[in-house]
Amino acid sequence: MKNLLFLGCLILLVSAYAISSTHAAKSKNNMEKSFYDFKMKDLNGKEVDFSSFKGKKIMVVNVASKCGYTPQYEELQKLYAAHSDKLVILGFPANNFGGQEPGSNEEIKSFCTENYGVTFPMFEKISVKGFDKHPIYRWLSDADQNGWNNEEPSWNFCKYILDEQGKLLEFLPSKVSPLDEQIIALINS
Repeated sequence: MKNLLFLGCLILLVSAYAISSTHAAKSKNNMEKSFYDFKMKDLNGKEVDFSSFKGKKIMVVNVASKCGYTPQYEELQKLYAAHSDKLVILGFPANNFGGQEPGSNEEIKSFCTENYGVTFPMFEKISVKGFDKHPIYRWLSDADQNGWNNEEPSWNFCKYILDEQGKLLEFLPSKVSPLDEQIIALINS
């Protein structure tokens, strides 16, 4: 009976070790993927390698053309124009919230250019939430992949800020203006 109990305990210990080792290896593999490993098509259909953004702060924003926060495009453009030497803003059109980005990539590009003079990089329309969430937003909203954050966009114009090495620094909700003092301080730090 003692031998059977000992054997049972040994099997439990080995199983627990194997499970924890597998989880640690999985977490390590997820953390090995960097923000700079992503490549995506912009609104013109041109593939952009995110490693080209190394050395600058990065603000990732999920955007929409028919949202109460849409005027933030103007603030995003002002921020980009004032700090483009050390900041890149990446706009990701998404139709996840209230159907507020129904347009095609061409329509989105035209809207942003004509109404707000957007010159920062804009990417093709993706999903930022749900079962079809794009891998870049999976990375941004999964602590196992980005190191600490599990927050996904709760509405249009949520902001993720990364440092010059591609490390996620901050998540900010829609209501935070792109010209907020906190954002300016992060850019200048």
